Amino acid sequence: MSLKIGVPSKGRLMEKTFEWFGARGVEMRRNGNEREYSGVVDGAEGVSLVLLSAGEIPRELSAGRIHLGVTGSDLVREKLADWEDQVADLAPLGFGFADLIIAVPAVWIDVDTLDDLDAAAAQFRASHGHRLRIATKYHRLVRDFLRENGVADYQLVDSQGATEGTVKNLTAEAIADITSTGETLRANHLKILTDGLIHRSEATLFAGRAADWENGARGALARLLPRLGVEMPERI
Repeated sequence: MSLKIGVPSKGRLMEKTFEWFGARGVEMRRNGNEREYSGVVDGAEGVSLVLLSAGEIPRELSAGRIHLGVTGSDLVREKLADWEDQVADLAPLGFGFADLIIAVPAVWIDVDTLDDLDAAAAQFRASHGHRLRIATKYHRLVRDFLRENGVADYQLVDSQGATEGTVKNLTAEAIADITSTGETLRANHLKILTDGLIHRSEATLFAGRAADWENGARGALARLLPRLGVEMPERI
């Protein structure tokens, strides 16, 4: 049985992941054309490569269909309840940085903090008869963060497209979204709350606790991790 590693199937995350492993003597490459979702691993005995979307990798780790996976720490925390019981965080990889933040219209000059947002939400409900809408794709992380910080009188609305455009399109009053530089937010006349950082995401190597670690997989992991400069987890 081989040790299966799930890696993002396209874009910079795939390229940077291949570079990260390659710099440590483990060469990864696609197997054939871009429509094939398998790959080749050289330099690591008993290891196979599976190419998946970054959003699929948390689910595949949780289900035990892959042993290791590279994806954003935000996606694991959003998609897996009690994520630490389902996966082991092995190593941050030093790329794929992005911040999950809460942003409001720049014209809200009196709203700069979460306390301000809470007051604005209460006033909004009193004036409009319904809760202030926050558009996001990260319902679990945002809901937990707002509850921990005492923000009430809001509702989360699902963002299917570009979240930054929902305020301009009048489908939300505020947003919670991933940003790297903040340029798109500024272009849409939005500002980040001063204490509105929910999670600082980074591409991370995870191990799935539900995977079958017998029949050679654990041995392959024990050989692979030292080459990567990663410590063996206490519990998988």
